Amino acid sequence: MSDKEERTSNNVKRREKLQEEEAKRLIKEQERKKIYLAREQQAEDARGIAKAKRVKNHAADESEELARERARKEAYLAREKKIAEAEDVRKLKDKNPRPK
Repeated sequence: MSDKEERTSNNVKRREKLQEEEAKRLIKEQERKKIYLAREQQAEDARGIAKAKRVKNHAADESEELARERARKEAYLAREKKIAEAEDVRKLKDKNPRPK
């Protein structure tokens, strides 16, 4: 085999080896991408679940707050009504004094 043929053969082998290495690199890169995307999807799903929990808790807290506010208003109105009734009774007593 001549020197030129040997160099050509070596160049061909070198190119084949480089192509194989490039193919392996691409496969590894694709695997890394898949793993990365899977992790990102898991993180996104976890964030979605956490957000749903926050929304649910917020709704529950809000309904509790509305119930407390309603109870406060009812208690206030009951006190005001009681005061008004007591005042009416006092006015009636003042208008109609009992005979001695």
